[in-house]
Amino acid sequence: MAYVIGVDVGGTFTDAVLDDDGGTVLAAKSPSTPPDYSRGVLDVLALLAEQLGVTVPEMLADTHHIAHGTTSSLNALVMGNVPPVGFLTTHGHRDSIFIMNVEGRYLGRSPHELQHVLGQAKDHALLPKRHALEVVERIDRDGNVVVALDEDSARAAIRALLDDGVRAIAVSLLWSFRNPVHERRLRELVAEQDPDVFVALSSEVSPRIREFSRNATTIMSTQIGPGLRDYLTTLEDTLRANRLGGPLLVMQSNGGAVAAAEAPAAAISTVGSVLTGGVVGSVALGRQLGHRNIISTDVGGTTFLAGLIVDGEPVRATTTVINHHPINVPTLRVDAIGSGGGAIAWLDPGGNLRIGPRSAQAVPGPACYGQGGTEPTNTDANLVLGILPGRGLLGGRKPLSAELARQAIDTQIAKPLGLSVEEAAAAIHTVQNAQTGDLLRKTVVEAGHDPRDFVLYAFGGAGPAHCARYAAEVGVAEVVVPLGAVASAFSAFGLASSDIVLAAELSDPTFVPFDPARAERNFAELEGRVREALDRQGVRFATVSLHREIDMRYTMQLAEVTTPVAAGPLDAAAIEAAAAAFEERYAALYGADAGFREAGIQAITFRVRGTGVLPFSPALPEVPAAASPDPEPARTTSRPVCLDAAAGYVDTPVYDYRALRAGHVLTGPAIVEVPTTTVVVPEGTTGTVDTLGNLTIRPVGSPS
Repeated sequence: MAYVIGVDVGGTFTDAVLDDDGGTVLAAKSPSTPPDYSRGVLDVLALLAEQLGVTVPEMLADTHHIAHGTTSSLNALVMGNVPPVGFLTTHGHRDSIFIMNVEGRYLGRSPHELQHVLGQAKDHALLPKRHALEVVERIDRDGNVVVALDEDSARAAIRALLDDGVRAIAVSLLWSFRNPVHERRLRELVAEQDPDVFVALSSEVSPRIREFSRNATTIMSTQIGPGLRDYLTTLEDTLRANRLGGPLLVMQSNGGAVAAAEAPAAAISTVGSVLTGGVVGSVALGRQLGHRNIISTDVGGTTFLAGLIVDGEPVRATTTVINHHPINVPTLRVDAIGSGGGAIAWLDPGGNLRIGPRSAQAVPGPACYGQGGTEPTNTDANLVLGILPGRGLLGGRKPLSAELARQAIDTQIAKPLGLSVEEAAAAIHTVQNAQTGDLLRKTVVEAGHDPRDFVLYAFGGAGPAHCARYAAEVGVAEVVVPLGAVASAFSAFGLASSDIVLAAELSDPTFVPFDPARAERNFAELEGRVREALDRQGVRFATVSLHREIDMRYTMQLAEVTTPVAAGPLDAAAIEAAAAAFEERYAALYGADAGFREAGIQAITFRVRGTGVLPFSPALPEVPAAASPDPEPARTTSRPVCLDAAAGYVDTPVYDYRALRAGHVLTGPAIVEVPTTTVVVPEGTTGTVDTLGNLTIRPVGSPS
């Protein structure tokens, strides 16, 4: 028997899903263990092995591969918890990363923040100026060497960085994506002085035009590369010592995995690994349920994540923003806010109730955890409202204290606002649902879609408690809570469902129509690099597919749109078809009359995405059918629950998910307790258990 295991390391909990591709799907959840997250991985693997009735080494010996996703790299960047790095660039261009192309003044800011210019902090430089040094060299836009690299001055710059304690160096030279010869030589010069220093080259990490974003991407990748390398090395060594025979794969932002040994070299590609796991899982489940338009929402302990699947394919992006800096990373588009179960409730100077983005995380955790946390969180509010069971989380393995929750809410929210503890908890619950609904509007409506055309999937430890309300905020009528064998470990199910996905790209700006032979040469080079990288992954693929695309824009405009290109050989008709596809996509994004063909169209960046399909297709197994729609056999008790501040506490039936069967229909209000999460079925809705054990929530009277 061969297993595939997905492990999702979050800020609060570590989840795992095991699948044997033969109908067995197991899930487990355990607290994360910062700063050494590998301990939490071993803890959750032990829970899986316990369910199998074997030891961890016995389980790992029969494991085909482990797909791993972690937020540690992203958290390190967001919180600035990164080691000092050095930066080498072309003489005269050091200050580009401090000027930030003006973009750093507004990227990632909310409209409210942009309206208060004087109140904005501008001290988010990536590194101190003493660690940003210049080297004498110059390559022109065609890739020709205009000024040879001055190796003596380069050695002096490298020595200055090493003497200042720098152990990682980012190299990003002008036009190096056209000719990387000087960047590669600088890596050799660093190795001459100290071969253990981590070096990242922009020509390998981000071979795209535009100096600032390429520099920022390379520097951030360098900041997290050594830590990711050390963590993955420790984890893989531990797993090997426990007889793991298959590869350890690391999830990337693009929705696919890469071998752990390859990940640190392009560490920035892993920053969204956990964020995309749920989207990949939603695609897989959507195939089983026949859903092609899906809003994927994941509410964990720290964040609320929302991704979009349109016509069966996840929506992709070529860039993202981290700490106000544009990052060149092909990614599944996932919007996020700090509004998870551990998000802290607080009052701003105007006395307005705010939720997040700060989180209590796993340590100290919400006040009700009894681990020293004193600030109220969403979890504390849900406990006071009766949504969460008084006996605790994880089937009672994580005890909760209602008294500590009430004390935190009373001290910091209720008394300052002149409310009772119950009223304050209801307000926290309401604000949480409203702000997550706002993010869904951004994700769906601003992308040009009607939410009413979508089904919403809700997972994560806190998602099922809020999903019906935030779906109603945007007019979505059907909500699916993936339960069955995976429950709140759905993102880990997505990791287990992922394939190997690698991308190679190259900026080569040119005007449409351009020489098809030129494009064919670019694609041939990129396809060769992708195939070579796929061969290095150490796994057997069922199939391999390659997808070509070009980032295009109208001349003198900044908005680039990724456009698919048919497989070769290319001719003039194929180039024109790609241009027509660009115009169609541009109109869908920006309006029917926004384009202006007469200005001309430019092809900027050529890209090839390769997918190596693994010989595993995890799928949720069917559950037994109910004898009748009446769920009474699964009812365990009832308790006072407040789901609506106006209605107050209502005696609400509570159901044990393990006793529910396919076909059972719950009438709201109702609570469904799962060992790893809690589902709320509000008044005016019904919850129906489908053949896979998922709970589908719809308004009363809506068509099934």
